[in-house]
Amino acid sequence: MTRAQPSGELQAWHREAERALNARDYRRAHELCLRILTRAPEFADAFFLLGMIAAEHGNFAKAADVIGRALRLDARPAEYHAQLGRCLLALDQPRESLAAASQALALMPRAALVPDADSVPAPRDAVGTTGVSLRRDALTLDTIGVVMSRTGAYEESLDPFRRAVALDGGKPAYFYNLGASLQFVGDFTAAESAFRSALALDRNFHKAWSSLGQVSPQPFTADELAHLEAMLSVRDVSVEAELHICHALARYYEHLGDYSRSFQYLERGKRRKRASIDYSIEMDLALFDAAQRICSADFLKRPEAGLGCEEPIFVLGLPRTGTTLVERILSSHPQVYSAGELTNFSVALKRASGTTSRFVLDVETLEAAVKIDSRKLGSDYIDSTRPRTGHTPRFIDKMPLNVLYAGLISRALPRAKIICLRRNPLDSCLSNYRQLFATSFSYYNYSYNLLDTGRYYIAFDALARHWATSIPQNYCEVQYEAVVEDTEREARRLLAFCGLPWDPSCLSFHENAAPVSTASSVQVRKPIYRTALERWRKYEREIAPLISLFRERGVAIGPAG
Repeated sequence: MTRAQPSGELQAWHREAERALNARDYRRAHELCLRILTRAPEFADAFFLLGMIAAEHGNFAKAADVIGRALRLDARPAEYHAQLGRCLLALDQPRESLAAASQALALMPRAALVPDADSVPAPRDAVGTTGVSLRRDALTLDTIGVVMSRTGAYEESLDPFRRAVALDGGKPAYFYNLGASLQFVGDFTAAESAFRSALALDRNFHKAWSSLGQVSPQPFTADELAHLEAMLSVRDVSVEAELHICHALARYYEHLGDYSRSFQYLERGKRRKRASIDYSIEMDLALFDAAQRICSADFLKRPEAGLGCEEPIFVLGLPRTGTTLVERILSSHPQVYSAGELTNFSVALKRASGTTSRFVLDVETLEAAVKIDSRKLGSDYIDSTRPRTGHTPRFIDKMPLNVLYAGLISRALPRAKIICLRRNPLDSCLSNYRQLFATSFSYYNYSYNLLDTGRYYIAFDALARHWATSIPQNYCEVQYEAVVEDTEREARRLLAFCGLPWDPSCLSFHENAAPVSTASSVQVRKPIYRTALERWRKYEREIAPLISLFRERGVAIGPAG
């Protein structure tokens, strides 16, 4: 609102604009906001609502600009800062996004209804005469939590998420978001409670079912199983719902040892999802080809110097091949901090390339990389990781997709260390196929089809071999199976490669309390286990087409590398 009390007519227009926005009548909301601003150019909330309209249409740059105008008129509303943070997140500005969310949280009043730090409030709706205000505050708090969690501040996100469900316990999405952050910080009991609270409000909240299957030590009950089957039998079940439910059931039947039925559910959910998206494996194969082509031996030997910073340790490779395990081993060292799966290098490269394509990672951007200033790219990357990094001598960036940038990383940051995980090809592909990745992240779309996953592996294998011969000075491969068989030997080898002294805490990686947001968030809280080795043999009949593909392409069915 403006600093001066608006007239009754302006207030009426403002209330109507809010109602129109909530009803998704964007044209009417836009018209009313412009009418308000014609009469009162400093009416901050009219600018804020215009920003929200832009955000609803996916125009986050315009939304951030207009919300910024609202903040210049009135910097007091927390929701302005929270929504600005959401827009900046969409614009790949994580540092600025987190700062906006933190400012929003500082402006939120501490209501009497504040949950205990370890509690998950019971589901209930916001009640009383202040219900509308409570719901609005809850939405702002949930937005703050989402921004914090998506910028890697998982522990910090718990407070706003807990406060959101305490203020308005009638939204299953709020409980789900709280549960996800609790899972990432390793509190699986509380995470299960939050997911069950979401399902108590809406038993068809499909994302909670797939997440519950990951954190709960108990399989589904007969009643729960019947409900999941009933959800699938609905004629108009959505693609997303079917995908999540099928993954939940696949995990259930795998737990029972019924691998054939488990695989059938995976195929069912993934087949329909694959058909619903605009994707071809050729899109990914073109990326691998471009990455290898531009980073030729001549290019990598150019005399241009990068930034001489030795802080970063890049852990990369295919997802689900031990990248998180190695990251936890290394980050248990007192001189190493895990910054998580950062998109910072890809964003810095995209900005430096000047390409206008809509994807951060594409062939056009990779091809433009040969012309950029490597030293500035390295400097921009390091600067973008602050202030989360810089408080320890080394930090880990565990983005698997950085494998496509390994050659560019070695030029921009020639003293950085690059560790690439390798795993049995069949286990690599099966593990990717079994995983439900974030559906909003298009770079793992290959995992919706088993043979696409196999073709993706073949391209990855060729690129990894290229890096091993072209940047040997700061590139090291580690075999997942070797880490499982002799953890201390491999830990010592990796620490020596990184120039770090031995520390026995690296063998107690499962006691590492740092958050884990990857698909391995549950597994890495446990000591080393061998049950994932040669898991493919349990599905040998189901993955026969993949085995045939590998045989045709000359891929050895054994440890990679």
